[in-house]
Amino acid sequence: MHISKKSTILTCLLFVVTVGFSRAEGGEKAEKFEPGEMIMHHIADEHEWHFATIGHTHISLPLPCIVYQDGKLKAFMSSKFKDANHNEVAYDGLALEHGKIHAQDGSHVLDLSITKNVASLILSFVLLIVLFLGIAKRYKDNPNAAPKGFWQSAMEPIIIFIRDDVAKNYIGEKYHAKFLPYLLTLFFFIWINNLLGLMPGGANLTGNIAVTLVLAVLTFIIVNVNGKSTYWTHIFAMPGVPKWMLIILTPVEIVGVFMRPFSLMIRLFANITAGHIILLSLLSMIFIFKTIAVSPVVALFTVFMNLIELLVAALQAYIFTVLTASYIGGAVEEHHH
Repeated sequence: MHISKKSTILTCLLFVVTVGFSRAEGGEKAEKFEPGEMIMHHIADEHEWHFATIGHTHISLPLPCIVYQDGKLKAFMSSKFKDANHNEVAYDGLALEHGKIHAQDGSHVLDLSITKNVASLILSFVLLIVLFLGIAKRYKDNPNAAPKGFWQSAMEPIIIFIRDDVAKNYIGEKYHAKFLPYLLTLFFFIWINNLLGLMPGGANLTGNIAVTLVLAVLTFIIVNVNGKSTYWTHIFAMPGVPKWMLIILTPVEIVGVFMRPFSLMIRLFANITAGHIILLSLLSMIFIFKTIAVSPVVALFTVFMNLIELLVAALQAYIFTVLTASYIGGAVEEHHH
């Protein structure tokens, strides 16, 4: 309920800013509103952290651009690509177009910049480290004491739930402790970044397929590196199956090994991105109809969708963690099972 209230307040603030922008544009001839372009701009990665646009005023934070070109490493702020009117301009032979830095002379450019998603990744990393180092210190100082403080009291039931109902349930008593740190890290990383992405001006980190790809690859490596002989036997020479059937079943099992991380990657990416698109589409209706008369309905549905997205944020973190635990459990399963 506490989170829901915060989400409602944030959504209302976003709505007020949107209505203010609509009124500011109403007094002059505005360019044609393109909802698709606006939505893609907000869910895509950028070289600046854009928070809001009020009238012709852009509220954004420039981020460091790090470029390797012709044996030279160049570092500067992304504000160099903007003039006083926030129009894109070239800088030092480089141009920024559609979120990509390229050389005007056509030479190869290696972009190592701190983009919006990278900055959000660093922010979530710092939050996780600060939060859980503090909680770990409390447990270390008083291992047998009851949870103390808001964060320790709030996190302990979740940690116990992941340990007992996910790790032990899907991996088993013998091996769950070995993989529990990874499962906890996975769950809280996805959950916190999902929540950060719902904040006004937040980055769409878990809606970036490169991020979900890395998470899926990590799971793929952990599952197959720890796979026991029983796991590999069921893939290449399934027991109790006629030899001629292995011609069909073995390729299917091999494809399944790669389809599991692929499904993890697509599921998280698609669900988080779809949620952002729906929220932005609802807000776009004010500009599409060119009136604030629809604003009460838009505000109502936006708040409702935001509350749904809060549920989805935790649900997608849970699903990713449960499926990972089930894949690990299948890989380390003993023969008699």
